[in-house]
Amino acid sequence: MPQVLISEVGPRDGLQSVKATMPTEHKLRWIDALHAAGLREIEVASFVPARLLPQMADAAEVVRHAITLPGLVVMALVPNRKGAQAALDAGVHKLTMPVSASPAHSLANVRKTPTEMVEEVRAISELRRELAPQVRLEAGISTAFGCTLQGLVAEDDVIRLAVQCVEAGADDVGLSDTVGYANPAQVRRLFRRLRAEIGVHAGAAHMHNTRGLGIANCLAAFDEGVRTFDASLGGLGGCPYAPGASGNVVTEDLVFMFEAMGVSTGIDLDKLLAARAPLAAGLPGEPVYGMTAEAGLPKGFAPTTSTQQQA
Repeated sequence: MPQVLISEVGPRDGLQSVKATMPTEHKLRWIDALHAAGLREIEVASFVPARLLPQMADAAEVVRHAITLPGLVVMALVPNRKGAQAALDAGVHKLTMPVSASPAHSLANVRKTPTEMVEEVRAISELRRELAPQVRLEAGISTAFGCTLQGLVAEDDVIRLAVQCVEAGADDVGLSDTVGYANPAQVRRLFRRLRAEIGVHAGAAHMHNTRGLGIANCLAAFDEGVRTFDASLGGLGGCPYAPGASGNVVTEDLVFMFEAMGVSTGIDLDKLLAARAPLAAGLPGEPVYGMTAEAGLPKGFAPTTSTQQQA
């Protein structure tokens, strides 16, 4: 039976994209509920200055709680060496870095060029090798499918940047549709090229649903051999430099699609839907999305065997 890993990014990507700040105790309850539903990789925080992102001021505390949950890979986003040091000190299992293929987006997002970010990857790879060699390092190529600031992003630039990140020490390199420009044909083509160039280092698909194609793009990536997918409960999240972006692919809808196809996610859908409650409690009034949550599961729906065993 085919299997996929759903990497939940709501507690980081989702929460840093809304104006309100979720209280720490609510974050911990939400992460606990996600873990109870069967999620085994969660991006719980980003290590950036609190003055820039007050929603993430409790990053270290959240990580220290999350690493106590059995079987959970705790991931955090780090834009630079200082952030990586703090994340490693807190005990994360995996670091992820945003490396934008669009120079305009890179300068707006992290105030560095793509080339400078590759050097950050190198510095962070060396740091984790010294301090915590068991920690994995992932680079996510942002704006891989287009950019609201720059417009078109050359596919050759994306692939070249991915190769440079691997050479700099990244264990995995994924592709992110940061602003929701991608279409399934483009996704197939670019992931096929990525896998041909970097092989086992080809990583996750991070899709946004800005124009309603998030799920279709995930399926296109799956057809090209991708087996790790980022998603956010309730579709929370988006990019502050992507006007009109409606957020990430909805975790509940993505899990439903794969389970309905007979692809195992290891996630209990009923418990996953129940995890929307602590999210809503921590962000009262914040809109959440998801067709599966609205419609419910179909009559006679049967999840995969692994999910049934877990439930």
